[in-house]
Amino acid sequence: MNLCLLNEKSRVFANAYPGVVSDYANEHAGVHRVIQRRISVPEASLKHRTIGSLDLFQMSYGSRVQITSPEREALYHLHIILKGHCMWRSCGEEHGLAPGELLLLNPGAPFDLTYSDCYEKFIVKLPARFIDKVCSENQWSYPSEGVRFAPIHRLEQLDGFLSLLSLVCQEAETDQTIFQVKEHYAKIIVSKLLSLPGSNVSREPLGGACRSFERLEELIEKNLKQSISLEQLADLAHMSAHSLYALFEKHAGTTPKRFIRQRKLEAIYARLSDPQVAVSSVTEVALDYGFLHLGRFADYYKSTFGELPSDTLRRRG
Repeated sequence: MNLCLLNEKSRVFANAYPGVVSDYANEHAGVHRVIQRRISVPEASLKHRTIGSLDLFQMSYGSRVQITSPEREALYHLHIILKGHCMWRSCGEEHGLAPGELLLLNPGAPFDLTYSDCYEKFIVKLPARFIDKVCSENQWSYPSEGVRFAPIHRLEQLDGFLSLLSLVCQEAETDQTIFQVKEHYAKIIVSKLLSLPGSNVSREPLGGACRSFERLEELIEKNLKQSISLEQLADLAHMSAHSLYALFEKHAGTTPKRFIRQRKLEAIYARLSDPQVAVSSVTEVALDYGFLHLGRFADYYKSTFGELPSDTLRRRG
């Protein structure tokens, strides 16, 4: 693959020993271990640039090398094979990669990569928090355990991605470009990757997720007297906490916690004001719905209905 990606302006090492390049990559790309046969001529090379919240690397260790990482940080890595071949192994799976294929490494997943002689690869380091941010800004939902990608893809699945990557590299090497512009390019890269098949991200806008919100309302109503955690709600809707907050903001104009509290207060008001419902005391009803701090409950109630709960109970006669 003859690509115009990072140029000599981004050169950090040329004809270096593998250990030097490995130390730099451990500090800037992510923790890993390199196993390489003894060499007589140092041929390792590395180029590095940042583009907003992302890091771009173009590198080679110069000869056959094995790279392992038993523990993954809160980082995703996109690997593009430019020259040579690579054998990927992880959790009992393996696949041989050739130029034109993509490898996406998820946080928490150990891996073993064995590269052929004369290989070269391009890496995009993607912080997990940045991917979460892009999903949140686009109001895309994903499970609470985080975004997960299928590992193996072909470049044809991302129409125009190589042209985009070439443009992004040019922008990364332009010193005058302001950070906000570079961050915009970084978000475009992540958005393109999130369109790949095999990820657990739903790109359906939250405006079309009415059924998800209805399910949440049903759960809240059925468990109104219980303590309902945000984790339970997120799991039910199959989305992250960020997406959950966006869903409630879209459909209720408030946070999940305030929405639940409002529904509890409305149920208490209905009980206190209905003469057909037996109520021995305001305290009993408040505790029944999980309000353990009675003074705070009274404040919430008066702020919502304009009177104290004891006044509501007294008025029903």
